[in-house]
Amino acid sequence: MRTFLIRVATLAAAATTLAAPAAPTTAAAAQGLSFRPLQYNTNGYNWGGYAATGSGFTSVSATWTEPHATCNSTDDLYAPWVGIDGYGSSTVEQTGVATDCSSGSPVNQAWYEMYPASPVYLSLGSYPVSAGDVITASVTYAGSSKYTLKLTDSSRGWTYSTTKSLSAQRTSAEVIIESPTGSYPEFGTLSFTSATVNGKSLGSFGPVALDPSSNGTYEARTSALGSGGTSFTDTYLHQ
Repeated sequence: MRTFLIRVATLAAAATTLAAPAAPTTAAAAQGLSFRPLQYNTNGYNWGGYAATGSGFTSVSATWTEPHATCNSTDDLYAPWVGIDGYGSSTVEQTGVATDCSSGSPVNQAWYEMYPASPVYLSLGSYPVSAGDVITASVTYAGSSKYTLKLTDSSRGWTYSTTKSLSAQRTSAEVIIESPTGSYPEFGTLSFTSATVNGKSLGSFGPVALDPSSNGTYEARTSALGSGGTSFTDTYLHQ
């Protein structure tokens, strides 16, 4: 049985381009698995990062540099993402970049998901992502049960934005790494910066720090928040 380890956060002292929506593909990283709310993760609780809890969340955003990943097995699948809901609720409105190892080599693919709907992966041709690219992701509540999900690769000069409807509680906001398979590729250290919630620093909400683990063994470690509560790292430890 997989376990879920929560650490108390030590709080230290967040490329705008015009949105250019286009039709995404629905075929994706071959696993095709959903990035689910915390209690629904298939092999246990596989979130790492920070979750702010409360009510009335309207926006979350963060920036990261896509890591160079090494596949340990064809089961490896993970994604850094930002989202609203999912920590204690049954929906997640989220977007990020998945790294899929089902082909034997890492494939990076941009995606969004309005869980419980299936994830939607963006065209590799129109929205390519490579290790080393600088990614900015955001989810914003647009009113009337609508959410705008936006992803920018400033290294390649593209932005994808879409607005979707979903009845949701808006009781949490997250900056997360997640493996739906419970199997992380070796990604080294992933640094999140400019992490904000409702236009304020992530740290100002006293968020919960999360470490994914398997059978009592940490798979990755989340650092304390720095830079005024807007940055932290997740470091790979074990598959």
